[in-house]
Order: sequence, then structure tokens, then C-alpha cells
Amino acid sequence: MDTEALRSFVRAAELGQFQHTADELGVTQQAVSKRIAALERELGVRLFSRTPRGVELSLDGQALLPHARGIVAGAERAVTAVRPGSRALRIDVLGLRSAQAVVLHDYWRAHPGTELDVVTLRTADPRTAVAAVAAGEVDASFRTVTDPAALPPGVRMIPAFHSPLELLVGPAHPLASARRLSPQQLRGHRIWVPGIAPRSEWGEFYDQLAAEFDLRIDAAGPHFGDEVLLDVLADSAEVATLVGARDRYLWPAGHDLRRIPVADPVLAYPISLLLPATEPHPGLRGVLTHLESLPGLSEAVWLPSWASRQPPRPGA
Repeated sequence: MDTEALRSFVRAAELGQFQHTADELGVTQQAVSKRIAALERELGVRLFSRTPRGVELSLDGQALLPHARGIVAGAERAVTAVRPGSRALRIDVLGLRSAQAVVLHDYWRAHPGTELDVVTLRTADPRTAVAAVAAGEVDASFRTVTDPAALPPGVRMIPAFHSPLELLVGPAHPLASARRLSPQQLRGHRIWVPGIAPRSEWGEFYDQLAAEFDLRIDAAGPHFGDEVLLDVLADSAEVATLVGARDRYLWPAGHDLRRIPVADPVLAYPISLLLPATEPHPGLRGVLTHLESLPGLSEAVWLPSWASRQPPRPGA
């Protein structure tokens, strides 16, 4: 059933004249007449009767009107849900418990009227996120292309914030009682980061981190989810992992896991934001202002090499 024909039918029923309907919809009166005639042929009924003042609904037209209104309203909601500029601001994050999602949640709490759609592109390849931004499927993505020169002309990348890392260990681990650790103190310990994907930004990050500080980063085995990782840490005296300071992790009280800051220098993951080079969603303005307001890191910081190829992060 033609949605535009239903739209013409609804407005003609409300306005009582085909000409007024045509003027409002920006088409000719003949186009309105043809749409309604086609709708009548499809339904096999007369929807209007002519009067000296215009048109009036037939009994069948009266029966159709509430249903037609619902279909037209639903179509308008569907268009609004996907049209940039009218739909909610749609931002991709790596995970709903990630630092990016936490920062976005903080922004939304400060601006509760914001229409925000937080999504997760199920991909480890940042090129997929670039393509989604370029196509308008998402308005922005918290992903990093480690070679900014590889970005297409329609997409730009800006620094969002730096996420300092913490060591996460169980109570039996030899570093569990530390209140603060340096990267040198991590040497020789197994740091398990399962499921590091080839071509992922974090794959390159951990390669550089391991080489810089002579760390044992173990990516062996598939990633069965955070719950399995936390269970392993709770029972192990040998395994640790690295997590972002803002990342949200929940575990049973009996696990007694410890989050220990790493400093001298701080190991920081640089989080970037991909967005359109021109005509970004209007709602992004507030998010960018929020990112600029985030405090920078006051201590000495280690960053991977690609971070130096970007301009300073907002607020740094």
C-alpha cells in the first residue's frame, strides 16, 4: 500500500479539499486525485463523495481513516529514526561497559534531554567503523585508525580522551597488595588479554606496549567474555590483565579482585572519535564540548606512537 497515497487521503479527509491537500503536500491537485483513485482501486471502495464545498468521507473512508493515520505516523517515525539531523544522535562505542560508554553516560546525565542512541558495531576492524561513519549509518565512532593518512576525505578523526590503564588481579596474585605499580614492576608477570584481534587498534597498542616495557602480553585463546576472564583472575596466583580506569567491571564479592593504578609513567590508551568531515549531526556539538572539558592526565604518560601523529586531545 502506497504510503504517499495514504498521506494524501488523511490530509484530504482532514482538510476537506484536494486543492488544499495538494498545496500542503507540495504536489498538484491532479497528483492527489490520482493517488486517492489508485488507493480506491486497490481497496475496491469509494473513500470520498463530492460536495459543493469539496469532499467528504464515505462510510468506508471513515472506517479507513484511523488506520491510515496510524500507518502514516508510523512511517514518519521510521524516517525520523534513521534520518541524520532529525533522528537521535547515534554513536558507536567499543562496548557498553567501556570508558567511551561511561563518558557518554556522564554527558547524558548532565544533559538528560539529549536524544542519544548508543550502539556497538560488532567489529574489531576500525575500517568498518570508518565506512559506517562515511555512509551515515552512525554519526560518530569511538575508534582509532592508527594511520590517519588512510582516512577517506569524508571522515576526520580527533583525539577524545586518554584512558589510563590499571592492573586487575585476584587476591592470590603476588602484586595484589600493591597500591600503585610502575610498568617495570609488571615485567615477568603474565598479563592475559584474550582475543586480541588482528588489524585492531588495540592489537597494535599492546604490541607497542610489550616492546616498550618488555612485558609479557598473552593473547592466547578465544575471549569467552568478561565473566570468564574475571573468574580466571579470581582463582589465579599468576594471571593478571589490564583494564581502563573508567571501564566498568562487575564481579561477585567473593572474587575480591583488585584494580591497581599503573604510573611512572602512566600507561594510557588514546581514545579517538571518528566523525564526518562536513555537516556532522547537530547533537555532536555538545558531546565535543563535553570531551574538551575532561581533565587531562597530570603525570608523565606513555602513549603509543600513533598518538603523536594526531593533534593534542581536546582540553589537553
